[in-house]
Amino acid sequence: MTATRTANAGWRQEERELFLGLYGEMTRIRRFEELIQSLFLKGEVYGTTHLYSGQEAVAVGVSSALDERDRVAGTYRGHGHALAQGVGASELLDEMLGRATGINGGRSGSMNVTSMRHGYMGSYGIVGGSIAAATGAAMAVRRQGGVAVAYFGDGATNQGYFFECLNFAHVFRLPVLFVCENNLYMEYTLTEAVSGGDILSRSVSLGVPAEQVDGMEVWSVREAAGRAVERARAGEGPTLLEAQTYRFVGHSRSDPARYRPAGELERWRERDPLVLTRARLEREGVEPAALDAIESAVADELEAARERGLAAPWPDPATLPPEFAEQLGDRASASTGAAR
Repeated sequence: MTATRTANAGWRQEERELFLGLYGEMTRIRRFEELIQSLFLKGEVYGTTHLYSGQEAVAVGVSSALDERDRVAGTYRGHGHALAQGVGASELLDEMLGRATGINGGRSGSMNVTSMRHGYMGSYGIVGGSIAAATGAAMAVRRQGGVAVAYFGDGATNQGYFFECLNFAHVFRLPVLFVCENNLYMEYTLTEAVSGGDILSRSVSLGVPAEQVDGMEVWSVREAAGRAVERARAGEGPTLLEAQTYRFVGHSRSDPARYRPAGELERWRERDPLVLTRARLEREGVEPAALDAIESAVADELEAARERGLAAPWPDPATLPPEFAEQLGDRASASTGAAR
């Protein structure tokens, strides 16, 4: 998460520094996902992986409107959600490698990362599970003026979670930001081929205000998220944000994405969120060398993380990860003793 959290108008120095930071965060997510894919192909990452490449502007834009009071529930495509919330690239990479130094002690794998100290309630492998988790969390965090965020894909809008939780959040005016990352495909199926109506009208029919935003433009996502968060903190209830985006990779590691029409990927790559953000920063007077330096620093960070991660120890099955042990307190000691 970034230090500055309120959306500002104009391009003062503060705003310039903010967007340089957001560019760095998006670059870190993209390079992290490329590294994960490389390590997976070398047999270093076990289980499945669902990469976030192409959708970086959504998580980074939304997280930039949040603060420490807030909670976020991600999806199985959750590396970007976790990194945008401030989880370190090194501790997340270690988790993907199954090492004891991982954010969850090497136990979570790709789809179950959790870090409450970063306000990240978890990545949910169940489609729509994040919607229910954030709705429940909103009942607690509203006492401190907090907001809960649920990320989910377009496929989740056909699930019972979507209708039930939006209705519940509306009735009880819960401070929830429902973020639908509409990347056009429900795994391997074009969303419009199996869904009636549109996502925004479904939300509005349940009494939840909805806004559609260009999910490839981080400044547009940040502004829309800022409005929704302000509304939630004021006690005005939930908002649905439909971010129109696109994943540049297949659904998962085993998907070559051959179902895409010819030229579709290339057209969306012309609106790569990193390219769009860099171009705008340069138009606003940022020197290309400054942006090159950000990219170089991210590359160095991830290379160092890769070296540390591959050399890190494997977890001891008889112990709990530090964060879990701290949360469980005495129960952690008891379970550890029983395991021994």
